[in-house]
Amino acid sequence: MKTRTLYPTRLALALLAAGAIGGAGASAVVGSAHAQSAPPAAQQPANPQAAVGTVTPPNFAQITRQYGPAVVNISVSGLRKVSAADDDDNPLAQFFGGQFPGMMPYGPNATREVPIRGEGSGFIISPDGVILTNAHVVKDAKEVVVKLTDRREFHAKVLGADPQTDVAVIKIEAKNLPVVQVGDVGALSVGDWVLAIGSPYGLENTATAGIVSAKGRSLPDDTSVPFIQTDVAVNPGNSGGPLFNDRGQVVGINSQIYTRTGGFQGLSFSIPIDVAYKIKDQILAHGKVEHAKLGVMAQEVNQDLADSFKLDTPTGALIANVEKGSAADKAGVKTGDIIRAIDGRDIVSSGDLSSVINLAAPGQQVKLDIWRDGKHETLTATLGALGKGDAVAGNGDQGATHGKLGLALRPLTPDEREQADTDGLLVQQASGPAAKAGIQRGDVILSVNGVPAHSVQQLRDMLTKSGKTVALLVQRGDDKIFVPVQIG
Repeated sequence: MKTRTLYPTRLALALLAAGAIGGAGASAVVGSAHAQSAPPAAQQPANPQAAVGTVTPPNFAQITRQYGPAVVNISVSGLRKVSAADDDDNPLAQFFGGQFPGMMPYGPNATREVPIRGEGSGFIISPDGVILTNAHVVKDAKEVVVKLTDRREFHAKVLGADPQTDVAVIKIEAKNLPVVQVGDVGALSVGDWVLAIGSPYGLENTATAGIVSAKGRSLPDDTSVPFIQTDVAVNPGNSGGPLFNDRGQVVGINSQIYTRTGGFQGLSFSIPIDVAYKIKDQILAHGKVEHAKLGVMAQEVNQDLADSFKLDTPTGALIANVEKGSAADKAGVKTGDIIRAIDGRDIVSSGDLSSVINLAAPGQQVKLDIWRDGKHETLTATLGALGKGDAVAGNGDQGATHGKLGLALRPLTPDEREQADTDGLLVQQASGPAAKAGIQRGDVILSVNGVPAHSVQQLRDMLTKSGKTVALLVQRGDDKIFVPVQIG
């Protein structure tokens, strides 16, 4: 597993794949540990009303006996290309830079192949050997070996993998294999018991249990998956293993953990099984996966932004940028719109928007419920296909200063507008409320509360009509984001 040092100033969680390099857990020295037995069922209290809070754990032993044989250990080996900048294995490279006689060229653009080995988990979903696991488990693997609980080993073929959702399908040549039963994720509730079976640190057929901590969790990474969050102990090697509900049905694939140490720290994340099956069906049918694309860059709506846009609650996905020619552009979506629902499904956060769109099919029509200029509107968009590289004034105002915001602004010159491919007001100096909100010299103010900003006087007029908070659309380099600034 690759680890990251987590500094106090870092904004994003250190979300690590629960497998290691190439999707697997590297070998490790494992100390002794003692599993704790499940707590005994509480005795029936004298007061019948007290029984409402009584929780009896499911029979994890029976679930493990019945479905444990369908859980497999996966060993991978292969080669991965690394660049000189990423290579920590050659201590001479930093001194000789590829110029030492007899060494391969080791310039900043040089690459070489290094061997990878690791372990992960998976589970059998059909008697003829179709297995689900994580995409990162089999990434760059040249050889995949599956080991069953009866100690038989098979070479597996990777039928397909989708890095966007971290789901992969592999197959072994066998018959009459034990299989898992699939459950209903919609019936899963926060607080429900769940069980994980996998191969943490290579320790095959290890069972750990806990509860569901949250559902529909969006994570700050490249995926668009509404994760199931649990407190089930998941460690390197658990990746790709099943998450069972209290009836022994699979509801998720264990995929990621939050950690500062590289090991389990109480937060685990699983891919919902309905998401995994959508990906599996595409792989089995076409050998590849296609995701839809709306063509927007969205951000969270906090209370300040909600006040600026006159929303009753801070929910929805605020559109910071619309890609030209995209499905959103053709549907009439504009920067400053807030998407509140798609096909009747509420969009509470920007992560909800990514999940819904990414799991839809290219060409699918969706109805967008948006908030624009203080009222609801409905737009219809025909979704595009996600590509590999995709993820969503007058001179008289020169040097004008707006004391209410603490900004010194001027319009962009024609050359600056052409270079930036946009129009707006250049920040020459930031202080007061604007600086406190994070606006810096060199930023470009594109709009105020969703209305394009063409001159300082126009901006001043709009501020007189605003409340205590305004939402400024700011461009810094190639990035755009709405910044709420409190002026009251």
